[in-house]
Amino acid sequence: MRGLVLACGDAADSLPPAGQARIESVPARPGKADVDPLLTPALVVAGTDADLAAVVLRLLRKNLVAETTVGYVPTDPRSAVAALWRLPTDPGKAMRLALTGPDRPVPLIRDDVGGVLVGQGELPRVRGIAYCDDTVALRGEARSVVVHPSDVAAEGLVVTVTRGRLRRRRDVFTSRAFQLGCDPLVPMSDGVPHPRPIDRWTWYRHTEDLRLVRPPS
Repeated sequence: MRGLVLACGDAADSLPPAGQARIESVPARPGKADVDPLLTPALVVAGTDADLAAVVLRLLRKNLVAETTVGYVPTDPRSAVAALWRLPTDPGKAMRLALTGPDRPVPLIRDDVGGVLVGQGELPRVRGIAYCDDTVALRGEARSVVVHPSDVAAEGLVVTVTRGRLRRRRDVFTSRAFQLGCDPLVPMSDGVPHPRPIDRWTWYRHTEDLRLVRPPS
């Protein structure tokens, strides 16, 4: 059983029983001072996808991704991470899995401004040129570009480009990296908007996978 639960934001208010595990309350999207003193080889994060991303970012910065098992108790039933990896959204079931389940590697996605993506990234109303590795994924306009990790593809990155207004067309690509040059827009990573508009953006697979606790196939 994993011994430390990080309850992010108001997650502690509705946290299910955690057995003998120690519970530490930290702010929403906790930072270096909140997380680093609590890092252990086995962690459980209770909160949103953005909270999980904030903790995983600290593991990345400390070079502990490959050495740390991470369980996740999503507090939002719409969690992209839960949907991707078939995690329970019932708090009690999620806690039991997070504390006692097996860890199985999943792709960890980074961006070129120092962040990580654990669930879903979105680029709205895109006008520009985008590549998935060496393949042109977009040249012109798109309603949106949605990116998420997936272990279905060896590359680890799945990109969905949605075009059209009345009759929508979706093209799906797999790659290790997605690169975009575009008119200024604000990317969304795990539900959090980037602090300023950008005209270039990259998501790419990290060299090490995240050891996420999830159900067996």
